[in-house]
Amino acid sequence: DLLLLLPERKKAENDIQEYAKQLDGQLKTMSNEYDAKISDYQAKEALMTEPIKADKQKEIGDLEERIKAFQQTAQESLQKKQNDLLEPMINTAKKAIEDVCKENGFKSCIDSSAGVLLYSDSSDDIMALVKKKLNLTDAPATEKKEETKTPDKKTGK
Repeated sequence: DLLLLLPERKKAENDIQEYAKQLDGQLKTMSNEYDAKISDYQAKEALMTEPIKADKQKEIGDLEERIKAFQQTAQESLQKKQNDLLEPMINTAKKAIEDVCKENGFKSCIDSSAGVLLYSDSSDDIMALVKKKLNLTDAPATEKKEETKTPDKKTGK
């Protein structure tokens, strides 16, 4: 894979791993806090009044929600970080592929490992030829609607 060979790939991978570690560290801190609250609640539950129990249960529930929200946000944030770091490399590779194709007179270039078209000369657009073959125009097709006539009052037709 071309992207794996780019020198900046290693730094990007390290940056992504470091970012993921930071997110994981925060999640572990939140999980430890949750575990401590659960243990504290279980140890003291028998001695708690109903209002204190309700308050502690609400605290635990709120923390559960914060943890879930953080997990979602962290996943989205990590994905964005990956995209931000990989996008310049992808653009560099695309530009190099395009340049090589143009310089060597290639009409198209396909990534055989993925079956993906990487480059195509715009002169190879066959849409006009296909339209002609199908007797189509650029105007969108319209369905013919049956006309419904109101009967003439005098003739009844």
